[in-house]
This record gives sequence, structure tokens and C-alpha cells, in this order.
Amino acid sequence: MDAFFASVEQLTRPTLRGRPVLVGGMGGRGVVAGASYEARVFGARSAMPMHQARRLVGVTAVVVPPRGAVYSELSGQVFETLRSRIPVLETLSFDEAFAEPAELAGATAARVLDFCEELRAVVRARTGLVASVGAGSGKQLAKIASGLAKPDGVRVISPAEQRDFLSALPVRKLWGVGPVAEHRLRSLGIETVGAFAALPESEVTSILGSAMGVALHRLARGIDDRPVAENTQAKQISAETTYESDILNLAQLRPAIDAMAVSAHRRLTADGRAARTVVLKLKKSDMSIVTRSSTLPYATEDLATLTAAAQRSAIDPAELGPIRLVGVGFAGLSEIRQESLFPELDQTVDNAEAVSEEPTLGVALDSEPLVPPATRSYATGIWYPGLDVEHPEHGHGWVQGAGHGRVTVRFETRSTGPGPTRTFGADDPELARADPLGSLR
Repeated sequence: MDAFFASVEQLTRPTLRGRPVLVGGMGGRGVVAGASYEARVFGARSAMPMHQARRLVGVTAVVVPPRGAVYSELSGQVFETLRSRIPVLETLSFDEAFAEPAELAGATAARVLDFCEELRAVVRARTGLVASVGAGSGKQLAKIASGLAKPDGVRVISPAEQRDFLSALPVRKLWGVGPVAEHRLRSLGIETVGAFAALPESEVTSILGSAMGVALHRLARGIDDRPVAENTQAKQISAETTYESDILNLAQLRPAIDAMAVSAHRRLTADGRAARTVVLKLKKSDMSIVTRSSTLPYATEDLATLTAAAQRSAIDPAELGPIRLVGVGFAGLSEIRQESLFPELDQTVDNAEAVSEEPTLGVALDSEPLVPPATRSYATGIWYPGLDVEHPEHGHGWVQGAGHGRVTVRFETRSTGPGPTRTFGADDPELARADPLGSLR
């Protein structure tokens, strides 16, 4: 999928189409989760610090927080559409997968090109999103070709051209060659895949080791017989958030744990399994990580029980030190569920202190913006740019700006085209937070 996160924002918020959109955290520690092609023209890219991306793009940049629920829904639609044409998909992420259609065995490059265009058309018709497709005789060539196809295209590498094509590529393009291996090869004067392929296997082994060296040497020579297979189920489901400011006390930590438990639980529900082990992850301001886990006597999908288990693992930041990241994970996943005989005990948290202080807000790069449920409700009048809202008269919209007791909302969804803006008092009782999935209407 082309610039998936940013493209979803442009799809569901039509005013953003054609504009340089940056998806990610907006605070001092914010990172770009996705950048539209309009933003990439300026040099912005994923994983870049947000402050750097904003500086590159300039005043025209539109920064919005990630909305994991919307990306997950559209990702599911994309893969469902692909599976209607290809039974087996090997998914790599929200927006990328391998496929090996049986009908293309022995097909001409022209037939493969037609098939890829058909796939792009059905995805566009179902979701409104643009996909680019790469094709080749193996996974590596298909992966490289898909990068060359972007944006909005197809690239087919035929068997007749693959040798010359591979030979001219920088050695870093080989799947599995990272910075260390690249440096080692370049120090020996080996800069292209062709030069690497020409080496004797014994020399490759001495440079990169027997296991990795032999595998990479085969790929360099165009030998890639790895099958496409459905991925095995995840062993752990989790969600985490890095905060703009460190968490300093339990009053801030408790709601943060609640929020991450809710986010992880959403994924657990979508996965269809239950969890027996709950893992709490805390990253301190010095970047050291502390994890604590608790195991229930049974597997459950009950949010209150799982959240309480995470809360029982909490460590007071006054003792541990300032915390910059909070994560909650569920492991021991099982399709077998069992109800507790004493749910009121499983859902108890030994917590004498009152949780009243507002937490410092951050943005999760893999989930919706953090709004801790322990301190905020859907109807509260706390607004920030990118937040989904609902109004009984104007319908679904999103916050474009807020401050000085006012909030400006753009009312639009996927099907409306660019919508009108309205400004309200921040305490307007008719304006309420909304489910982000409403933007797909």
C-alpha cells in the first residue's frame, strides 16, 4: 500500500488530499509513523523525528496523531479483497504481503502485469486506497520490484532480465544485508550484488559466516525458492506509548496502564484469542527497560481482569525513577477461554492512593492517541488536533485546532468530500468525542 497511514488519513479526511501529511507524535519526542508523498518530496519519511520532518516540510505540513483502529479496519479490508483472488497471503505488516497465485505459474510477463493491475483495481474499488505491486520469480525480487513500482504502479521483473537487474543493484538491496554486513563487504571492494554473486562460496562463508553467507549468496544469484505461507499466530499482543514528558508518580502511571490495556485488548479481541499472562513494560528516562508479568490461573479476554493484572505489576515511579514509555502485553494466548469462579478477586488492584492527577499526554505510534479512560470519557470537552468528534447536527468530524476556550472542527468523512468547518465553545455540550471508525462512513 502506498504511504498507507497518511493515505488513510487523506481518504477519511478529504480536506487533506494533496497536502503534505505527517502522521505521528506531535510532542518533543514525537516520531513520524507515516508521511504522504506530498511530504516526502521535502525529505520527510517514516521513523524520522517529528520536529525534523516539520522543519523540512515547513508551514504547509499537516500533523495528525495515528488512529490505529482505522488503519486496522482498512488493512483488514485490503487483505480480505486480496484473498478473494488469492487464497494464501503471507502478511508482513498492516500494508504489505506476499502472494503466489497458482494461475501465474509459467505465465508471461505481460500476463503477470495484467494480473497485478487487476489486483490494484479491486483494492482501489473496495477501499479507495492505492496499492503498488511488484512481481518476480521469488520473494526478494518481488519485494524490490514493489519498491520500484511506487507510487501507484506495477513493476514486473521477468526471468530473462533478473540476472542483469540484480547484478547492478547495490549490495545493501539484498534481503538480510544490514549496515554491518554492508560495511564488511564494501571494505573489501564489494559494492554491487553482481560482485558479491561472483565470489566463490568459500570466500563468502569466510566473510559473512556459513549460515547467512550461503543464504545471501543464493539470493545474489537469483535463487530464491522460499514458499509463500500464511504467518503463524502471534505469541504476544501488545501496545505501548512513549510520553512527551516523563511519568513521575502513580497517579500518572495508573491511567496510562489502563489506556494501554484497552489498546492491547482491542487487538486481542480482533485476534479472537484469550490471554493468560499479562506483561507490563516500563522504559525509564535513562532508556533502561523494566518488565513485570503476572499469570492468571486461566485464559480470559475480560478487559477488567486483564487490566487489573497489569495494574498489580505497577511500580511507583518515585521508587523506580521517571518513566518515558508504558506498554501492556498479553501472552499465553489460547482459543480456549474459562470464566473465573471469583471475578471480583481477579479484578482487584491493591491501590491505596487516589488516582486524581491528570497524566501527561503522549501519542502511541501503534494505537489511537492516548486518552486514559480512568480520567476521561467520550463526552469530555478536552480537544486536540486530529481528534474524532461527533455533533448531532453536523455529524462526524475532526478537530483542526483548539485553544482559548474554542475548538474548530472540520466535518467530513470518506464519502463526503471536503467538508465545512465550524467553531464551538470548548464546553459545548453537543460536541463529543467519537469513534474514529465513524470517519469511514
